[in-house]
Amino acid sequence: MTETPARTSTRTSLEVAGVSAWYGEARVLSDVGIEVGQGEVVTLVGRNGAGKTTLLRCIMGLHKQVQGSTTFDGIELHKRSPNQRAWLGIGWVPDDRGIYASLSVAENLMLPPVVHDDGWSLERIYEFFPALHERRDFPGTKLSGGEQQMLAMARVLRMGARLLLLDEPSEGLAPVIVQSIGEIIREIKAQGVAVLLVEQNVKFAATVADRHYLLAQGRVVEHLDNADFQAREGELLTYLGM
Repeated sequence: MTETPARTSTRTSLEVAGVSAWYGEARVLSDVGIEVGQGEVVTLVGRNGAGKTTLLRCIMGLHKQVQGSTTFDGIELHKRSPNQRAWLGIGWVPDDRGIYASLSVAENLMLPPVVHDDGWSLERIYEFFPALHERRDFPGTKLSGGEQQMLAMARVLRMGARLLLLDEPSEGLAPVIVQSIGEIIREIKAQGVAVLLVEQNVKFAATVADRHYLLAQGRVVEHLDNADFQAREGELLTYLGM
């Protein structure tokens, strides 16, 4: 395991310590520990089945067979429901984007409550995501894959989420759309929002993240700063089979 990268003085937003999780009797996470600072982008990198999405689900309270400690802004989350975690300021963007088919783009945006004063206004969202403004009356599922990803991210920005859990935002998208998603993540970071990103696209991850945790068989096996991550890009691509 590599030496732990130096951290900045950024205040810790999320701390996961000793988290293990199961599906039935199958153990999928083993004693996982990670941290994400305020205004920091951190990625979880690993092969399919490494436990990345399960860890996000544990943080959001969507996975029940879990042990260990998860704190957000110093608040222990163990006994809090997913709804309560959302009210604390944790935003969840699943890999299927979670767009409501029967609602328009505007209705999808307005559905969640605003949980923090820093939530983006609808005007700001439409300025930053002009495609959503153009299609605001369209049913959510009539959007392209990239537009659905933007809608899912814009929805939690309107909520005022202070921690964003992003699951494979670049998956299946054209390179020009992936570039736009990267710009959005960097803008979110500039606002002081913490981002925990599950990503298999190593090249994309290196353009947005400060640090990276490599998961294998449910364990954190390496913790790399972005400079080391970029230097080992070829090795990581081979490891991930990409």
